[in-house]
Amino acid sequence: MDEVKEKVILVGVQKERGENMEISLQELRELAMTAGAETVGIVIQNREAVHPGTYIGKGKIDEVAELLYRTGATGIICDDELSPAQMKNLEDALDTKVMDRTVVILDIFASRAATSEGKIQVELAQARYSLTRLAGFGTSMSRLGGGIGTRGPGETKIETDRRRIRNRISQLKEELREVVKRREVTRSLRERNHVPVAAIVGYTNAGKSTLLNKLTDAGVLSEDKLFATLDPTTRSLKLPAGETVLFTDTVGFINKLPHHLVDAFRSTLEEAKYADVIIHVVDASDPESDTHMQVVYDTLRGLGVTGKPVLTLFNKIDRLEAPGYFRDPMAEKTLKISARTGEGLDEFLAAVEEQLKGNKVYIERLYAFNEAGKIQPIRKYGQLVSEEYTENGIFIKAWVPKEYAGIREEEY
Repeated sequence: MDEVKEKVILVGVQKERGENMEISLQELRELAMTAGAETVGIVIQNREAVHPGTYIGKGKIDEVAELLYRTGATGIICDDELSPAQMKNLEDALDTKVMDRTVVILDIFASRAATSEGKIQVELAQARYSLTRLAGFGTSMSRLGGGIGTRGPGETKIETDRRRIRNRISQLKEELREVVKRREVTRSLRERNHVPVAAIVGYTNAGKSTLLNKLTDAGVLSEDKLFATLDPTTRSLKLPAGETVLFTDTVGFINKLPHHLVDAFRSTLEEAKYADVIIHVVDASDPESDTHMQVVYDTLRGLGVTGKPVLTLFNKIDRLEAPGYFRDPMAEKTLKISARTGEGLDEFLAAVEEQLKGNKVYIERLYAFNEAGKIQPIRKYGQLVSEEYTENGIFIKAWVPKEYAGIREEEY
């Protein structure tokens, strides 16, 4: 049997001058396609603010109703997060399925979560979203209880559902706390072993997973889709000078990313907070790349990720018809690369090495031959510049983590 594909109409409200609603709805179209729906119509209303009761005005509701009839669409998707009252009133007025941007993104995340952590985070976000939706359907969900079992006399169905969802949220939070504990243990081991971490961030579909695959053969799913990968992946890579670095791919950002998801995925997204360097991947072929960069930095600030050195990679230069000028004033350095072809990756790795030197100090020391084992931690956690065998011992020049600077030589 063939799966029936949903047909939807996209609805947006342009509230500010200069706001490009066409671009926002084009992204919503891609989200809908990723979720498995076909867009058969678009309706935009210019208003100073969204209608508090129905999101759009009466005239536009009639226009949407006519479009639903003509196209045979099975639902509408609004470009903003709807209040419970707005969603119910639109459903009553149009007699069709009403969704918002948040619902679509949550649906995509639910379909993409593969690990237990990802599934817990997605379910937690969905539960929190559902809890806020209950308020708008009060009278329609009311029903008297019989006083036996879990419900008290006169308790309504909405109260029962609210309690059930809250209980599930508590369970999920507890499960997530255990996951966070394990993540913190892993993170402390990295810090103790002085292994530097580079967190890869960027707008969804900028090429983060492709970059990680090219660098480390990680085998992460890489497709030309929004949120092609959801679960974070960490892989180690030995830089040209010999130092090992952990590269962590994080969840892609998007405009109007639901706060329920940000809260649920906070432990995952905060990998960037503890990284030594942020690798910001930007789709250079996207005409909205400047806007996407701003969304990424706004999201990072919301997570408390500030003061970290940033290397910005303008990716997908193989798609450009002519060389372009790209800049990121927030970055320590910007580079043009193609994660697909590998162009520019050597310069990128050299830039990572140079940036990580900022966390190291330069030393010159002579070790007796019977102390040769003390050089091994320098090879492992630092960058050995030269190693010379002399009559008196082994003379080394190296960059080592700052933590080593205060360690007595006999502890190496």
